[in-house]
Amino acid sequence: MKSLRLAALAPLAFIAACKPVVLAPAGDIAAQQRDVLVISTLLMLLIIIPVIALVIFFAWKYRESNKDAEYDPEFHHSTRLELVIWAAPLMIIIALGALTWVGTHLLDPYRPLDRIAADKPITEDYAPLQVQVVAMDWKWMFIYPEYGVATINELAVPVDRPVEFTMTATSVMNAFYIPAMAGMIYAMPAMETKLNGVLNNEGTYEGFSSHYSGHGFSHMRFDTQALPQAGFDSWIEKVRTEGGALDRARYAELEKPSEAVPVMYFGNVAPDLWHAVLNRCVDANRMCVDEMMAVDEVGGFGMAGTLNVTELTQKVFTRGPTPFGSQPVVVDAFCTVLDSQRVYGQDQVIVAARDTSPLRGHGLKPGMSLTPTFTLLSAPQRAQAL
Repeated sequence: MKSLRLAALAPLAFIAACKPVVLAPAGDIAAQQRDVLVISTLLMLLIIIPVIALVIFFAWKYRESNKDAEYDPEFHHSTRLELVIWAAPLMIIIALGALTWVGTHLLDPYRPLDRIAADKPITEDYAPLQVQVVAMDWKWMFIYPEYGVATINELAVPVDRPVEFTMTATSVMNAFYIPAMAGMIYAMPAMETKLNGVLNNEGTYEGFSSHYSGHGFSHMRFDTQALPQAGFDSWIEKVRTEGGALDRARYAELEKPSEAVPVMYFGNVAPDLWHAVLNRCVDANRMCVDEMMAVDEVGGFGMAGTLNVTELTQKVFTRGPTPFGSQPVVVDAFCTVLDSQRVYGQDQVIVAARDTSPLRGHGLKPGMSLTPTFTLLSAPQRAQAL
């Protein structure tokens, strides 16, 4: 009998070992999410507890040994009983629906905060701390554009200052989660997601990836330090002093999969790094995703864009006759009039622009007409044009 009691208490031991972080938040957004969770649970218990109690009651009353229990084989309907059975759950569902609707909009991760805490409204001139987050294999990178610094596997924010996270990923989809601060939000390659949150209490809180992303997933954990403003300023200065430079070449090294990476600091971050990471063009030889989408928006480059391109390895595809001639025609680059003065190999052509609108970098704008802008030139035509 004693062993059966111990077996019954075993699940409680496992539950006691868990840390109820979600129920002990350190930030206003996490506190509101906890309230939604608690209220939803209590509303559901209004149905669950009576149902469980009635099940036990009926099982006891109509047990086989109770010969005095009423038995009515002709019973088939009770208006009062059906009213209770249907009305109570309906009211609970309406209440849960209203709570979910309001909570979903008020706690939208993209929605800027309208308060720091329940008793601390946000003034009109406030500016949230911008933190750019990159989910890598298998580590986290945090870039502070306001300060020009970055870290690996360590995050610090000032107490009572709203934080706006902007997130992306390098390869697979991942999930950014600091339970004591705010809810979970996904980070995906070539996409930008956002999360607004705040920490109201000083301390160190755990952040991690809550979505399986491969072999080193379990090491994707980092400390989130909530510091007073003076302490945060000292931390920023420490990162500047101890950190090296983070440019595209250094980022390309960090992007390679690695596990259990220690905390790293970077005191100088290339200004265009975030754009390159987000648009998957850290390698300058690759077209950025936003430029590619702008090209697609105005209709693409037609046959030149579908058949006549170079491989990523810079080797030329071997093809037969094309609409542009009997020899393979390859577009080497999209360029301006000045760029067209460069010399290419005899088996290639250039794309000469008829105006001076720059396309390289970020000059291509949505809505720009490409139809009258480009002309494909064969090698003889190029020589004649130059």
